[in-house]
Amino acid sequence: MENRTVCRYAWFGRVNYLDAWNLQKSLVSARAEGLISDRLLLLEHPPTYTLGPRGDLSHLLEDAKTLEELGACLFQVDRGGDITFHGPGQLVGYPILSLQHRPGGPSRYMRDLEAVILRTLETFGISGCRIPGYTGVWVDGEKVAAIGVKINARRIAGHGFALNVSTDLSFFDRIVPCGIHGRKATSMEKILKGRVSIEEVRREIVGNFGEVFQLSMEPDTTESALYSVVCGPENEGSHADRP
Repeated sequence: MENRTVCRYAWFGRVNYLDAWNLQKSLVSARAEGLISDRLLLLEHPPTYTLGPRGDLSHLLEDAKTLEELGACLFQVDRGGDITFHGPGQLVGYPILSLQHRPGGPSRYMRDLEAVILRTLETFGISGCRIPGYTGVWVDGEKVAAIGVKINARRIAGHGFALNVSTDLSFFDRIVPCGIHGRKATSMEKILKGRVSIEEVRREIVGNFGEVFQLSMEPDTTESALYSVVCGPENEGSHADRP
């Protein structure tokens, strides 16, 4: 095998959105300074709606009181795209990736993220596709994975993708997902009509991420203070991927 750049990956379990966002910002800065290699953060969030800076708040169909009753939060964030939902049963991936020597720019990067998802779905017998004009991955006209990224001036990518594995899809009924009217969300479990292990999905994601981006994927077992702040003592050691 040809020599590949190392990308370290980690599973964090369930992490509050703001904690994960702050971790991303720290790692993006560190990557821009050459202090760390590429990273792939894998995690879940508690029920959370996020809206990109150019998103339309009218695509949120509930008021603040209803969101509170649902136990959901809303954050305006600095990624591309409109409104989406994150929650338990959804595998979220945040690549902290240098694109400085990668051809194709942001469009190619998002197509490559879609390719990672498409390969992963295929492993589970799901035939996903792209829809021209839209970002993300679709199955029978319904969205199974959303993609929203931010690439800074130094060509370091943050944010990433969200793949619905066993997500409670009723949360998507309370928004216009990604600002696209008339399109619903779906999940791997809905498509397959059976249980899907998020652990198995994330293992496939890691392998396919390495193949698509031509990276050597290595588990991150670093016990850094930065990770401890995010994971908390109840998740100590859980950020390293398990076989």
